[in-house]
Amino acid sequence: MAALVAAAGFRSSTGALLVPLEEEFGWSRATTSGAVSLNLVVYGLTAPFAAALMERFGVRRVVAAALALVALGSGLTLVMTSPWQLWLLWGFAVGIGTGSLALVFGAIVANRWFVRHRGVVVGVFSAASSTGQLVFLPAIAALAAGPGWRWAAALVTVFALLLVPLVLWVLRDSPAQVGTTPYGAPDDEPATPPPAPAEGAGAATLALRTLRESSRSRTFWILLGTFWICGWSTNGLIGTHFIPAAHDHGMPATTSAGLLALIGVFDIVGTVASGWLTDRVDSRYLLFGYYFFRGLSLLAVPWLLGPHVHPSLFLFILFYGLDWVATVPPTVALCRQHFGIERSGVVFGWVFASHMVGAGVAASFAGWVRTVQGDYLAAWLTAGGLCVLAAVACLAIPASGAAGSIRFGFTRTRLPR
Repeated sequence: MAALVAAAGFRSSTGALLVPLEEEFGWSRATTSGAVSLNLVVYGLTAPFAAALMERFGVRRVVAAALALVALGSGLTLVMTSPWQLWLLWGFAVGIGTGSLALVFGAIVANRWFVRHRGVVVGVFSAASSTGQLVFLPAIAALAAGPGWRWAAALVTVFALLLVPLVLWVLRDSPAQVGTTPYGAPDDEPATPPPAPAEGAGAATLALRTLRESSRSRTFWILLGTFWICGWSTNGLIGTHFIPAAHDHGMPATTSAGLLALIGVFDIVGTVASGWLTDRVDSRYLLFGYYFFRGLSLLAVPWLLGPHVHPSLFLFILFYGLDWVATVPPTVALCRQHFGIERSGVVFGWVFASHMVGAGVAASFAGWVRTVQGDYLAAWLTAGGLCVLAAVACLAIPASGAAGSIRFGFTRTRLPR
């Protein structure tokens, strides 16, 4: 959880730093939004390969290296002077580092270490990203408005560096390494290490082979498309442009950053509750509800923003916070049910990659809309319509075990829910 919080810290800072960077360097919104888009795309595309690396080299080493890369990328932003450096550091270094600590990391740990309450655990890990937003974003906004944005980048650098020795000391790759079994497994079940990839198969080979095999499934394409829309409507639009959009309506950056942090507070509750529901309710119906009501809420945003926080805007923050990443536990569950526990982490890595590609496209699209039209109206309406489309698509996912499931040549094990 601490590693996930650290990864979310710098990821959540981009929206709060757009305006300070533009004011100091004279860069356009298209330049800064482009760097954020690259970060989101790299962040997402890293996920399936990071999952394969964790399968091959172990979770502990990959997580420690990723935290070090986040610290390096955020630390070097302190001395950048050109847009290409912003793109290199935010786009690639921080994108790869945080992408290696994306939700696939939490999904792999949950699948390896838990049998009982797995949905709740995935929900808790998903909420860790919101906790990072809650912990870091108000401090980042305050530092950017006070001493300067470099202090905000330094805060994330120090926190990530401090976590590296902690990860190397505490984290383990599987229950077998400490002589135990997954939580909820039978007491007499032998402790076994995680399944190894095929002999001689590299991480890239494993990731690409999983993509090729899973792409034969209709379920895979529906999950890919709906999670693409999920990324569009969360990280890409709200996460990147909510603070600048609120600024356009006269709201101070510290106030809008506080509202984003409040979304993080409510998201902790909503995501853990979603995990609890995932252990009990058909995931397809949960996703339908999450996307449908998210779409309706986004359609109302243009008429809610203003210089002050009024009850209707607070109601949106409450509802949107509960729904922010509530889609993660049922999506992870559907990956596990349709593709087997052995490779579901890599499959979810590809689905998560589509999430961040959608976020990257949305970040650039919303920046372009703002530049051309002078406001974000078309961006809000587009995101709301896409979410309603995603809700309908989720109902087309077949029941677990029906046509559309892929087994990757392994024996699938039915685990108690």
